[in-house]
Amino acid sequence: MASKLNKKPVTGMKDILPGEMAIREYVCGVIKSTYAEFGFTQIETPCVESLENLNCKAGGDNEKLIFKIMKRGEKLKLDEAREENDLADGGLRYDLTVPLVRYYSAHSAELQSPFKTLQIGNVWRADRPQRGRYRQFMQCDIDILGDATNLAEIELILATTTTLGRIGFKGFEIRINDRRILRAMAASCGFEEDRYDEIFIILDKMDKIGTDGVKAELKEAGFDAGAVESYVSLFEDVLKADDPVEYCLNRLEKEIDPEVSCGFREIIASVEATKGDHFKLVFDPTLVRGMSYYTGTIFEIAMPEFGGSCGGGGRYDRMVGMFTGQEVPACGFSIGFERIVLLLMENGFKVPGTEDRTAYLLEKGLPSDRLNEALKAAEAERAAGRQVLVVRMNKNRKFQKEQLSAQGYNEFKEFFKEALK
Repeated sequence: MASKLNKKPVTGMKDILPGEMAIREYVCGVIKSTYAEFGFTQIETPCVESLENLNCKAGGDNEKLIFKIMKRGEKLKLDEAREENDLADGGLRYDLTVPLVRYYSAHSAELQSPFKTLQIGNVWRADRPQRGRYRQFMQCDIDILGDATNLAEIELILATTTTLGRIGFKGFEIRINDRRILRAMAASCGFEEDRYDEIFIILDKMDKIGTDGVKAELKEAGFDAGAVESYVSLFEDVLKADDPVEYCLNRLEKEIDPEVSCGFREIIASVEATKGDHFKLVFDPTLVRGMSYYTGTIFEIAMPEFGGSCGGGGRYDRMVGMFTGQEVPACGFSIGFERIVLLLMENGFKVPGTEDRTAYLLEKGLPSDRLNEALKAAEAERAAGRQVLVVRMNKNRKFQKEQLSAQGYNEFKEFFKEALK
């Protein structure tokens, strides 16, 4: 007798049950309708990209997590293979940004400028699964390509926070910083420019290892002790200032371009003047964002319920140039879709409109005239906009109703072989 097949999903993947699927579809609907109000149009890109594109040095550590696809047919020559590239030429996308930039590079002549776009789709990373993190997961990105002004950042923040507010989230923070501010802070403390990325990788651990941990790691990495002390003190001074933004920009006046300072102030002022009270905009000088392609403003969603980031993004003006040789201004914001859904489920979220459903329970052996009567009644209710489920009646009707009630059915109509008088 053959052994049984494995009924569990592959590690890091998951089956989605109806209750979660309803929430996911609802969240997608809110996202699409809200972003459409801001002028974003939806596109779709393939799940598979060439390894050359995925390994273009823009994905940071994600490039180590690619699910690679072997060459097919005549291209696969196992007996001649000497290295990995002889075996694989494609991979599953690890984010939506690299595919978007390739898409824009191929179709820019057919697209309006600036191009405001929305992508929702699965991505894959051979990562270690944990709470809110899977190897296959949904990403939701909005991007603006072709706009070099800070209106792009303002629109991205307002569109994303409006969407989260409509889903029902309050009290979250949008943490904001700028890569050029980070570079200016490092320069003011005397660090060597060619080691900035190494410094930022250590700084990015601030929320996990604290100030003392960052200081220790910088010294262990061989950085000058005086520069390290000056660097950490600068962050402490900024964070305890009454107006951290003004203190920081004024302190870095010699190292930072006046246009950068002016633009950063305008982003904060415009968002503050327009936003509702469901979130806070917080300047965080320690915010780094791990992706190496960011060139300017960066932002991140911090939700107290999750205890970590639930999305982020920033400006990546040089990435299109990797495909075309010509730089195009670009900026994007990604919602942590899976973590948003996880929080909703943990809080017992009910999809609006699903609490008003009717279930028709049909006794087994129902004669044709009674069956037709039930089906016609169900059609009439559906035409009036109600959701109606027609099912056969179980022996244990009480348990059946309890199960249906858990799915949002709050009214039951029972049809027996003979109409009840």
